[in-house]
Amino acid sequence: MTQKVAVLGTGKIGEALLSGMIRGGWAPSDLLVTARRQERAKALHDRYGVEAVSNPEAAEAADTLILTVKPQDMGTLLTELAPHIPAGRLVISGAAGIPTSYFEERLATGTPVVRVMTNTPALVDEAMSVISAGTHATAGHLTLAEEIFSTVGKTLRVPESQQDAATALSGSGPAYFYFLVEAMTDAGILLGLPRDKAHDLIVQAAIGAAVMLRDSGEHPVTLRENVTSPAGTTINAIRELENHGVRAAMLSALEAARDRSRELASGNA
Repeated sequence: MTQKVAVLGTGKIGEALLSGMIRGGWAPSDLLVTARRQERAKALHDRYGVEAVSNPEAAEAADTLILTVKPQDMGTLLTELAPHIPAGRLVISGAAGIPTSYFEERLATGTPVVRVMTNTPALVDEAMSVISAGTHATAGHLTLAEEIFSTVGKTLRVPESQQDAATALSGSGPAYFYFLVEAMTDAGILLGLPRDKAHDLIVQAAIGAAVMLRDSGEHPVTLRENVTSPAGTTINAIRELENHGVRAAMLSALEAARDRSRELASGNA
């Protein structure tokens, strides 16, 4: 890779991306990192062989800047970076809820910005990263963002108007499954299983179901019907889920997550 890329605010997701890029072919000498704490910066240098620099140094030296700080810290970071980012420097934001216009208003006119919503399975190379172009981002900028984020999972391009929905489904999505596994594990205990056995049964069922959804090409309704025999155990369980409004609750939950993403975009913390 000939691009010099800087990951700014390298926390867990930033480090996962850094590790994935190196495995994907980026040379450590082409990668820069910044971190709030000096000991964190040193640990990243020692672990990956990358150069740890200050935020202004990264802005001046890198061809592409990946901003992985928390949304509430983004304004402060941009104030620090703005005098040091030359026009034309690609800026990739991984901050939930912040639109590309927020960056374009604070950086040099014409700065290309790409917005990416990834999720925590990046830590195990199974992320879903949703990518949108700002006003000045080209197809080449989007392709580069895809190359970077595909090192930790899959990528999907969407119009920026769909980012809040993508955040609700994908960015927050893993938490819903963890919540479901927690509830099912508790149910297993209620039914008389030890916690560790209930956990193992549910986790493997989740993995198997996910692989079938991904690889079979079948609609989820078809896969569910294949498990649902007449007057059997599964249909009785599904009846109870419907009686308790689980489907409606999920729709409401995702709407609430989307609405919160919109609030963050409008500056309502």
